[in-house]
Amino acid sequence: MTQTDLAVAAESSTRHLSCLETGKAQPSREMVIRLSDYLNIPLRDRNTLLLAAGYAPAFLERALDGLDAARSAIESVLRAHAPLPAFAVDRHWNVVLSNAALPQLYEGCSEAFLRKPVNAVRLMLHPEGMGSRIVNFAAWRAYMVSVLRQQLDARGDPVIRRLLAEVASYPVPAVSEEPRGFEGAERLVTPLEVSTRFGVASFLNTVTVFGTPNDVTLAELALEMLFPADQATIAIVKRMVEESDALAQRKLQA
Repeated sequence: MTQTDLAVAAESSTRHLSCLETGKAQPSREMVIRLSDYLNIPLRDRNTLLLAAGYAPAFLERALDGLDAARSAIESVLRAHAPLPAFAVDRHWNVVLSNAALPQLYEGCSEAFLRKPVNAVRLMLHPEGMGSRIVNFAAWRAYMVSVLRQQLDARGDPVIRRLLAEVASYPVPAVSEEPRGFEGAERLVTPLEVSTRFGVASFLNTVTVFGTPNDVTLAELALEMLFPADQATIAIVKRMVEESDALAQRKLQA
């Protein structure tokens, strides 16, 4: 991007932008907002820019418990996705809400990784979490590393930097498959393949975010939802649900 491109987008001149860069001129609040919009700067960092320019932050940051409508919407999505797993994570991949579906997927995980706050990346990839049972561990870790690097490039968050270094250090299980190329349509999306006592379950993941958020917390929330990637996984999920329902029924009768 040239300085001229940015000046046109910000409805300014290259001379004025140059003065802002060198500190010879003070940006208006509107200028900071226009530059932030064009550069797609996250809301948290827009507040930082406004403070640095001497203005009050423009975006609130409230706890999810204080955002009744948003929390209700998230909970509705999570419930509707059951019995398939779905969860909402914050900017550091900590799970803030979950539908707690298919507990069999997490069998064998250390209790340390299931206690709140649960970090979704650690739970999936750490050897004492699900890592030792991720059949395509190398491919899934490569995907997560790319996502974390994009986050780090965008914000330089030291927590993400540490998480990225940690994930990159996890050993690849001996049973992990080698990453496969994009040789067919079925390889256009990297599935999450988990070995369970019912067989290998393969899931596709989707990420949903709030559109046009004006709250820092909402802007940094993402909903992760898993879908069966094949017919075998549909059958496995059915057996898991039947087992859970039978267990719940026995508890009611006890």
